Parts: sequence; C-alpha cells; structure tokens
Amino acid sequence: MQDKTNPWQRQEKTIPVEADSQTTEPEQTAEPFIKRLWDGLRRVGLGDSALRFATLITTVLLVLLVVWVMDSFYLDITQPENESFSAVSAENLPNPTATFPPPLFKAGGSDAIGVSRKADLHTTLPIRNARYEVIKYTVESGDSIFSIADKFDLKPETILWGNRYTLGDDPHFILPGQSLNILPVDGVYHMWSAGEGLNGVASYYNVSPENIINWPGNNLDPDEIGDYTNPKIPPDTMLVIPGGQGTYADWRTPRISREEPATAKNLGPGACSVSYDGIMGSLVFMWPTTERYLSGFDYSPETNHYAIDIAGQQGNPIYAADHGVIVYAGWNDYGYGEMIVIDHGAGWQTLYAHLSQINVSCGQEVMQGDTIGLMGSTGKSTGPHLHFEMRSDEYGRVNPWNFLN
Repeated sequence: MQDKTNPWQRQEKTIPVEADSQTTEPEQTAEPFIKRLWDGLRRVGLGDSALRFATLITTVLLVLLVVWVMDSFYLDITQPENESFSAVSAENLPNPTATFPPPLFKAGGSDAIGVSRKADLHTTLPIRNARYEVIKYTVESGDSIFSIADKFDLKPETILWGNRYTLGDDPHFILPGQSLNILPVDGVYHMWSAGEGLNGVASYYNVSPENIINWPGNNLDPDEIGDYTNPKIPPDTMLVIPGGQGTYADWRTPRISREEPATAKNLGPGACSVSYDGIMGSLVFMWPTTERYLSGFDYSPETNHYAIDIAGQQGNPIYAADHGVIVYAGWNDYGYGEMIVIDHGAGWQTLYAHLSQINVSCGQEVMQGDTIGLMGSTGKSTGPHLHFEMRSDEYGRVNPWNFLN
C-alpha cells in the first residue's frame, strides 16, 4: 500500500529540532566562565597568587565581622540601666540606705583621730659589740686564723696576737682541738710581767696607757694603779690591749746567702756550713711546681705569712724557680719540715718548704726548671702543698705573685 503522506513532512521528522538558543544560553555559560577565568589565571602563572589574595580578603572580612560583633556586644553591656530597671530595684529595697558624712580630721592636737607618732631623726642603734670579756673557741678541722677571724668579725692578726703563747708567730701552728682566746675587739692579749711599766707596754703596742686602763674587761681602777712606771698590776694578769699592734720576730727564715749560709745553723740540720760560688740567676722566676693556685694561706705580712701555699698532690715535682746555688737542704726545726733555699745572686733567694723528698745538696748548682724535690706535707702542715717564699736584699720578703711568670 502506497504511503500517501507528504514526502516533505517525512523529511521534517528525520531532522532534529534545535533548542531555542535564547532561553538556554545563560545556564550553559555561567559555570564555564568561572572555570575559564581560573584556567586562564593558572596558564599565566597567577593561580597561587589569586588564591592567596582571595584568602587574605576572606580573612580581613572575618576579622572586621568579629570586631563589629564585639563592639556591638560591649556597647550593649556598658549601657546604663534604664529607668524601669532602676525603679524596680528601688522598690525591692525595704528601707533607703543610710549615708553618714565622713569624720572630721584635725591635724595634730588632742582631738586628732588615730595614734599619734613622734618623729625622731636620731635612731638609737644597738651596740654592735657589747662584749668585754675574752671567750674561748675550740679549733675545728678545716679552721684557719682567717676563717676564725671571719666568724667573730676580727682581723686575722688579732687571732695570732691573742694567742701568741699558743701559736707563737706562725699561723700554721693552728691545729684542731686547740682552745684559742677570742678577744672582744681587735688588738693584743698581753700577759703582765713583774717590773713592766704601763708607758713601756703601751708604747710597744702603739697605744696610750689609758687604752689599757680604761678597757672595762681589764678591771683596772685608775685610782689604784699608782705610778705608771711601777703600776699595781699583779704578775700574770692577762690584759686586752684594744687597738694594739704586735710585731713578729724573723727567727724562722733569716736571710741565707751563698756567702754566709751558716747564718741558718739554728734552723735545723739542713743548714749549710761554708760559703759557695756558682751560677747566677736570670732574675726571671718561673712557677716552682705544676699547679698555679693556692691550697692554704696567701701572702699576708699582717699574719706573718710571707709566702704563698701552692696546691698540688703528694709527690708532685718541685722546680728551681731560677738558676742558683743551694744554701739550705734538709730538715727545718720550726715547722717547715723538709726545706730547700736557693741563692740566685744579686741579693735574691727562694725558699721551698714541707717537701716529702729533697733531691739536691748544699753548694749544688741548679738550673731553672731542674727538679729539686717532691711536694709533701712535712712539718706543720695540714696537707700536701708547697710553701714558697721569695726574698730580696733590696725589697725584703716580697709577694711571689708579683714576680712569678
């Protein structure tokens, strides 16, 4: 059967009908535009910068938002309460609150309120040292005249001068268990002897007789003293000499030279007997042992310690500080133990004490740096160290710190 349909109509059915472009174009191009913009920024290398810029803008907006919210919040809570709230609050009070005027204040006078105080610009301080009597102190292990002096706020020499009948002139003679006199003030403790005069004793200690008589702890009556040249003071009376200054006898280490080494014959068996000749020193002195710090006393003429006590271990080598000739080598009877003295010429000598071993003999020449002995703790010593002295005919017993290199 023949199809009578219009052929032009059949052709229209096979051709797809296009959508109305005017109604669908906005929906199809909105998203591609943003994407095309982002792709374009990335192609030119601005993708990361654009992202950071967008993040910054967002952060700023958020901060501004928070500031605005907080500002609004605080404005709300600081606003004064309204009249209705005040009225309600007033109604809830059972009675009005009573108010009182402040009390009148008058400066000074009997009507002044409070406790009055009298200002006094002259404050009376307690007497720092009201002690007049001499007390006893038992030496402990590790004590020295310096540490004991610090305990009682005294000078170190006062500990020596207050105990000369126990310690003599040597601070090394202090030993644990000793009972020492502790004076109430700096000065000297003197035992009165028959035949002494007040003028002579006072002059010897560089004070006046009244310093001795008027010290309360001495219990001396000025009206009963009598003649100062023969005062009525019983022998063996112990007297505090306030401000007195003692002296020291140089009997332990006299000058020992190569010309007259026998001057040390009373010091002990280490003394040399004849004069010597030999090498002269350079007068540039090196450290006499391996260490360069102290283990005991420092140079202190005030306490009759004209040396430095250099630290070290038992058996450490002891070196000649300079070229010279040995003028003492052996035992010292007055606390120095095994001792060596070197004469360097030009009036200079060095002394090395408390040695455990002596490697030289009288008259021997030594060179700077030669090992002359070993460190020890012989004689009056509380532990291994080197007692080192330097003497000059021109300058006397000098401080080694000023000459050692």
